Amino acid sequence: MNDIWSWERAADALPQLLSAFFEVTLLATVLGSAIAAVLGLVVAVVRRSAPALIARPVHWVMEFIRMTPVVIQLLFVYYAFTSWEPLWIGIGVLGIHYSTYMAEVYRSGIDNVPKGQWEAATALSLPRQRTWTRVVIPQALRTTVPALGTWVISMFKDTPFLFVITVPELVSAAENYGSRTFTYVEAFTLAGLIFLAASYPTSILVRKLEARLARY
Repeated sequence: MNDIWSWERAADALPQLLSAFFEVTLLATVLGSAIAAVLGLVVAVVRRSAPALIARPVHWVMEFIRMTPVVIQLLFVYYAFTSWEPLWIGIGVLGIHYSTYMAEVYRSGIDNVPKGQWEAATALSLPRQRTWTRVVIPQALRTTVPALGTWVISMFKDTPFLFVITVPELVSAAENYGSRTFTYVEAFTLAGLIFLAASYPTSILVRKLEARLARY
C-alpha cells in the first residue's frame, strides 16, 4: 500500500496544488464567469431586440463558437496572438465560449416574462431602455440564476483545458509535481478531491436556490 500512496508525498504536493487552484483555476473561473454572464446577457438582448441585420450575424457567430470545441478555440487564439499572456487568453476564451450558453439561458428567461408585463410597460409609455432594465431583465434573472450557476460549475470543470496553452492550473500543477517526483497518484488524487470539494457544495447551493425560486 505504501508503494501506491504516501501521505508524506501528498502533504508535499498539497501546497503546490492549492496555490495553482487559488491563483489560476479559481481566478479563471471567477473572471471567465463574469465575462460570460455580462456578454451572454448582451447577446440575449441583442438577439431579442436588435434589427435582423444585427441579430442574425450575432446568432451565427454565437452558434459557431458554441458548436466548436473550447480546446480548438484556446489553441487558435494562443497561436494567433502569441504576444498575449496565456492566462488572459484562457480567461477570455472560456468567458466568450460560455457566454453562448448563458445567452440561451437568458433568452429563455426573457421569453418567459409574461406578455402582460411588456404590455403594461408599453401602456405606461416607459422608454425601451427602462422597460428592459426595470421590468424585463430583473424578472428574467430571477428564473435564470440556477441555470447560470450550472454553467459556472461546467466552466470550473473545464479549466484543465488551459493546460494546452501552458497555463499552470490545478491539473497541470499535479502533472508537474508527478514529473518531478515520478509519483502521480497522490497529486492527481488530491487534484480530483479539490475539484470535488469546490464543485459539489456549489451544485448543492444551486439546487437549493432553484428550489427556493420555484416556490415564488
